[in-house]
Amino acid sequence: MRAVVQKSFGGPEVLEIVETERPEPLAAEVLVRVHASAVNPVDVAVRSGAYPLLGEPVFGVGWDISGVVEEAGPGARFKVGDEVYGMPFFPRAATGYADYVAAPSRQLARKPASLDHVHAAALPLAALTAWQGLVDAANVSAGDRVLIHRAAGGVGHLAVQIAKARGAHVIALASAPKHDFVRGLGADEVIDYRTTDFTEAVTDVDVVFDSNSQGERSLNVLKPGGTLVSIMEHGDRELAAKVEAAGYRFAGISVEPDYASLEAIAELVDAGRIRPYVSETFPLAEAGKAHEVVGSGRAQGKIVLTVV
Repeated sequence: MRAVVQKSFGGPEVLEIVETERPEPLAAEVLVRVHASAVNPVDVAVRSGAYPLLGEPVFGVGWDISGVVEEAGPGARFKVGDEVYGMPFFPRAATGYADYVAAPSRQLARKPASLDHVHAAALPLAALTAWQGLVDAANVSAGDRVLIHRAAGGVGHLAVQIAKARGAHVIALASAPKHDFVRGLGADEVIDYRTTDFTEAVTDVDVVFDSNSQGERSLNVLKPGGTLVSIMEHGDRELAAKVEAAGYRFAGISVEPDYASLEAIAELVDAGRIRPYVSETFPLAEAGKAHEVVGSGRAQGKIVLTVV
C-alpha cells in the first residue's frame, strides 16, 4: 500500500510516498480502506519538529480518516463494508495519510450518513477538540455566552456550530473577510480581532474557547465563575493557577479518541446542525502542498487529502 512518511524533520518537502506492507488488524481492531484524510495544524507542527510528539523520524503523520472497513478482527464493533470515521491513536502515530489504517474499533464511529468521505474526514480531530472543550469540560448550555477565538479555522468553525447546537449565544473572533462565513455558521456576534481589542468589546462571557494562546487576556471578558477552555496552553500550570486564583475555571484540552462523542457529532451532522467546511482538497501525492496551505495559517475551515 501507499503511505506518506518523513525521514527527517523539515518543510513540506520531507513528506514522501512510500510502498509499505498493509497493516493487519488485531483483536477488536478493524482495517480501514482510507478514502480521505484531513490535514491539521498539529500535523504540520509534528512534521517540522516544532512539536516532537512522535519522537525522531522515520514516521508517518496524519490522524483524521474516513473510509470503509475492509477487515474486522475478532470482537470488533464493525463489520466489513461499514463506513467509519475517526482519529485513531492520537497522540500516538496513526499514519493516517495512507491507503489503509488498522485501528481499535472503539476509536472509530459510523460515518455521518449525510456526508461524503472528504467531509467526514474533516471532522474528527477538530470536532472532538471542540466537543471535549465545550461540552465535556465547560458543559455549554442554552443561554450561555461563549467567545470563540479563530472562529473561521478548522477547530473554530466547528466550535461555533457546536456551541450554537447547545443553545449558546456565540461571539466569534475572525478577520473581516471571513465575517460572512462565520455568520453563516450561526455566530450571533462577529468581531474583527485585527481592528478591535476583544477585551474591550466583550463582557460577561460564560465560556471562552481559546485556540490562539490568548488565555490570560481572555480572563478580562469572563464573568465570575466563568470557564476558560484552552487547547493551546492546556499544559500551562502557571496559567491554570492564575485562572483559578482569579475565581474562574480552567479546562486544558488535549484531544483524545472518543467514539461516543463521534457518534453524538454524527447525529448533529445528520440533523443538519453541524456542517464541516472543506476549502480545498489535494491528492495523497500532494500532501506537501496541503501542508503548505495549512502551515500558512490562513486556511478557512479544513484541508483534506483524497486517497481513493
